[in-house]
Amino acid sequence: MDLLAHLEAYVATVDESSFSRAADRLGIAQPLLSRRIKTLEAHFGGLLFDRSRRQVTTTELGVLLLPYAQDVLDRAQRLGQVARSASQAQVRVVGVPTGCAPVALARVIRAGTERGITLAMRELPPAERASGLADGSLTYALMRVPPEHAGLRVPLGLASATSPDAPEPASTAVSGRRRRAVHLEDLRPRRSGATTGELPAALPILTLTEDEVPYAQDRLIRAAARAGLPEGLLRPAGPAATALAETLAGGAVLLCAEPFARQHGASWAPLADTALHRGYDVQASQGRRGAVDVPDWLAALLAAAAGASTGAPETTRPGSAAEDASARLAARG
Repeated sequence: MDLLAHLEAYVATVDESSFSRAADRLGIAQPLLSRRIKTLEAHFGGLLFDRSRRQVTTTELGVLLLPYAQDVLDRAQRLGQVARSASQAQVRVVGVPTGCAPVALARVIRAGTERGITLAMRELPPAERASGLADGSLTYALMRVPPEHAGLRVPLGLASATSPDAPEPASTAVSGRRRRAVHLEDLRPRRSGATTGELPAALPILTLTEDEVPYAQDRLIRAAARAGLPEGLLRPAGPAATALAETLAGGAVLLCAEPFARQHGASWAPLADTALHRGYDVQASQGRRGAVDVPDWLAALLAAAAGASTGAPETTRPGSAAEDASARLAARG
């Protein structure tokens, strides 16, 4: 017996003094309500209603049990409210790339609070974001995917310590705050003059953990080989602070997104090869009832936090206005 459903039928019939009106109030058929009343009477061992008159009246047993039945229903209602509140207040953990601007992550948290959702942001490398979604420790995550299959794209480029007003160094071609896209061929060592004939050493290209996913590494290595860059020029950056220190000291260039470079005072120019850019999809963990839906507002704010743009990549020529506008859009999120 569904005790709550039967008690609801009993209390509604007392309130309405009518089986038909009680059935309408509960949205069930009158025969079903009558069966529930009879089942409850059998359970308690006595009649709850006197049916001998035209109007339904409550028996002494019915009057005696009424406050207890109402208390059970009230407690069940409060129990449901507490459960719903707890579900809404549950902390939902979001996995994002390391190096996101704190102010952008704060916007995500604030937007969740405004919607009655508690969000916790965790900056994690790609592999840990994937495992977090798989084991349920993350509710949502920005997941790396090839840019041509991604809903969100983050233009990658090279950060350097060169001042925007300084002359372009022969070995890097990444100076300037608003300059043409960089081709990897531009990074090959070039003779600075007809002197000894020796080529200057090319600056190392450091890669962050966010870009050390197998398909991205493979693409970058192949692109560097096609561009004729010396073997070993690409190397993992290690801790971001160490990589930034080396970059700002002029000893290397750093492969990163524009917001990260600007945040730390480095010059930046985008890579011309869009196949080397970052691609992301906002994904959700699999719950007991299937995948959790990703709210549109959350996807948009996470895209902004990562410095991403949406839609198909634009076809631009190096140094074009559209390319420059795309870079500014990514910087603003």
